[in-house]
Order: sequence, then C-alpha cells, then structure tokens
Amino acid sequence: MFTIEHEFDATVITLVDEGDDPQDYLQEDVTIHSFEDCVTLEQLDDQTETVQRITFSHAQLRELAAALNLPEGVYRLRAVEKKG
Repeated sequence: MFTIEHEFDATVITLVDEGDDPQDYLQEDVTIHSFEDCVTLEQLDDQTETVQRITFSHAQLRELAAALNLPEGVYRLRAVEKKG
C-alpha cells in the first residue's frame, strides 16, 4: 500500500510494508519527499529509534529507476531529445 500527498514544496509518497505472509517481518514505512532539487528517502530505524535519510539528485533517481530493469553491467543514460 502507498499514499501520495502534495505539499507546498514537495510531493510526499509513503510506502507501507504489508507483507505477503503473516509470518513476514514487516519493515518500517518508507517516506519519499520529491523536491525541486532533490529526492529524499526516510525510514525509521527501529533499533536506534532514529530516522535514516538518503538524498538523491534527480539524475541519480533516474539512473536507479533504469537500473532496476537492467542486467548486470556498467551503463550511462543518454538524454532523450523532446520533439515538438
């Protein structure tokens, strides 16, 4: 399950781990903040009770999205020209 909220300066997506099996260990929610200049991922570390944050540039996020669908290797994304 996930939620999407539009705030003043960011779009906020929250991913909720529902698990496929009742015996699965569920992970804490992941919150994604998409700002004009970066994207942050946050998750509560249940052992330390602190929020862990990772910050991506938009270019890094595009590369991550592409990498999820590619086989092992080294890649460089090329810009695609917009027509029209």
